[in-house]
Amino acid sequence: MITVTFLGTGTSQGIPIIGSDHPVCLSTDSRDKRLRVSVLISWKDATYVIDCGPDFRQQMLRANCNYIDGILFTHEHADHTAGLDDIRPFYFRQGDIDMYAHKRVFGELQRRFDYIFATENKYPGAPGVIQHEVINHESFTLKGVTVTPINAFHYKLQVFGYRFNDFAYLTDVKTVESAERPKLKGLKVLVINALRIQEHISHFSLEEALEFIEEIQPEKAYLTHISHLLGFHEEVSKTLPKNVFLAYDTLTINVI
Repeated sequence: MITVTFLGTGTSQGIPIIGSDHPVCLSTDSRDKRLRVSVLISWKDATYVIDCGPDFRQQMLRANCNYIDGILFTHEHADHTAGLDDIRPFYFRQGDIDMYAHKRVFGELQRRFDYIFATENKYPGAPGVIQHEVINHESFTLKGVTVTPINAFHYKLQVFGYRFNDFAYLTDVKTVESAERPKLKGLKVLVINALRIQEHISHFSLEEALEFIEEIQPEKAYLTHISHLLGFHEEVSKTLPKNVFLAYDTLTINVI
């Protein structure tokens, strides 16, 4: 069994947006309050995080997560990587933290967080990491579970989704090439981004996400990376197919 906890289900600004008077940003429904997108994935004695955005510290505290085996990155944008410095408490307790990403993403992280990746005269309070390059078409194993990278595009930027056994997580996706789609067949649960109603240059709209789900045919699907422009959680949920659900922060699901 794989357990998935949605640490954050919001877009790059989160919901509510600072200073916004949009009705969704003013909602009192806790499901309409969304931190930046991330999930915690665990099985047996394994615990991994996908993406490490600016809300990482808050998410780890809220989830009462005191140990991680590693972090997988989908891509290098700030809402997925800006919390990297907050791995320090894990590093102080565990030692170097395993990280999995495209080589381009490691290049960007080395530029932004040079003190973490320094090999000489490293500041003693900086965390340490172990880099594992993720290569398209090459599955890898994490503590007994096969992980398959899914190559996709966020406008023109390559991003990775990840399949863990019968669970797959894709975010910030606009296009998935036809050759990659068979990797997603036979899923029990698919998580996919659905930014808003209106079409967007680099994200699936709600309609595009539903069309993708219809093609892939998972048993269940959860929508994430949601902006205030999608609408109220309660209202949008009523319009979805019976096997499609809006994810929300702190939601936990089991994939058996």
